[in-house]
Amino acid sequence: MPPQLEQIYTYNEYLLHPPQLQQPYELINGKIVIMPPESYLNVQIAQKLLLILAAHFGIERISIKAEVITGGSKVTSRIPDLIVFDPLGLKEIEQKNTSTIDLDMLPPLLVVEVVSPGKEASDRDYRYKRSEYAARGIKYYWIIDPQKKIATFLELDSGVYETIKQQKSGIVTFSDLSGIEIDLDNFWQ
Repeated sequence: MPPQLEQIYTYNEYLLHPPQLQQPYELINGKIVIMPPESYLNVQIAQKLLLILAAHFGIERISIKAEVITGGSKVTSRIPDLIVFDPLGLKEIEQKNTSTIDLDMLPPLLVVEVVSPGKEASDRDYRYKRSEYAARGIKYYWIIDPQKKIATFLELDSGVYETIKQQKSGIVTFSDLSGIEIDLDNFWQ
């Protein structure tokens, strides 16, 4: 029987019996929120980033479908466009044989969100996920915004994200992340 969209899940209920839906969804404060399909441009940007990140970290440390439980008495879960696992976090995922990073596991090293069109999606990525990922202790959060043609790169500092780089074009280099170089001009095409 499909779950009721108005049902409120606790953390344990969700982990033991996650909803089985055909559409992509996230849980926000325990409620199922159906996500709209990704645009072609968003998928292309995520794929380009996947190749760049895999070249630096190895494909086994990258996920496009892992779910991050961000907390709350009523469960909130997010499925970022891309995740880079911390090496020890990857071992936890492999040992538990799951794609859900729950609250007792190490947070990912990096999450990437490619912003979908619309105010609701923008608020979700720039505001809500920013505070949720910070509270979860995720060191790096990248927001790639095809509508504004800007990329914002954040680093966790004392529990809050600080913008370390924000660029519209050109090459962005991250010496503290294995020297990754990203040519933003390739994203907006």
